[in-house]
Amino acid sequence: MPPTTQTPHRTPLKRVSQGSLFALSRSGAFPDAPHGLGFLEPAMAEFVDETEALQANLEGMKHLSDSLATFNESFASWLYIMNMNALTTDWTQAPTDASFLLAKRRAEQDAMNAMEALKAKKEAMVREAEAAIADRTAMTEATEAEMTYTANVTTASGQTTKSATGPKKKPGKPKLTAKEKKERALEIEKIISCLPLEFRGSDPNLRRSMEMVIEGLLNSTTRSAKLTDLITPPDLSQARVNKCLIALVNRKVVRKDNSTGTVLYHWQGIP
Repeated sequence: MPPTTQTPHRTPLKRVSQGSLFALSRSGAFPDAPHGLGFLEPAMAEFVDETEALQANLEGMKHLSDSLATFNESFASWLYIMNMNALTTDWTQAPTDASFLLAKRRAEQDAMNAMEALKAKKEAMVREAEAAIADRTAMTEATEAEMTYTANVTTASGQTTKSATGPKKKPGKPKLTAKEKKERALEIEKIISCLPLEFRGSDPNLRRSMEMVIEGLLNSTTRSAKLTDLITPPDLSQARVNKCLIALVNRKVVRKDNSTGTVLYHWQGIP
């Protein structure tokens, strides 16, 4: 059989494809449609506008890329300079081993100061307690001495006759020369300057009482006296003499001794 030649397949043109543009332009559905290809003009104008907007956006992206590249280069240069500066510069203010040792010593010194302050506070509290106890003891002893003195006077007055003389007077103060008086005044001033503020002039009457107590101890032949020996009413009451003696004992100018059963105050002077 002779070979048969096949005709290539062709898709038949649709009716709408034949003169579709012309038919669309003349369609009754769009009586106002432009003639021919006139309807493409608005579409192409819009396409041109969108293309220009796309071009502007692409140029903006390129400008942003260029700006980022410039910033990255500048920032990388700054980081490199800072790194080189850190490697080649000596930081004198940076802490060293000596700084840590100094800080450790300061901490130890602060701790020692705090301990010493606490110790001094405890010692002050102990001294105040001892002074209070000594005050109460002196008051009790003075009261007992006054009671004993009153009883002795009463007993002696019952045994004496009408012709008996009165009680003996206390010996007067020894006479001092002008030089000795000046030295005595300087010594008293030196002692009072070591005492608390209330004895140094804050209370003039108390200062005068302290001077009289010191003079009474210095005028004694043995440089010692009992509390009752220093009482001189109305200038020196028992409470004021006791307060002055407590201050002198705390300053260690006077030593308190009750080993013999009677409280005696011995003059020692400034240590």
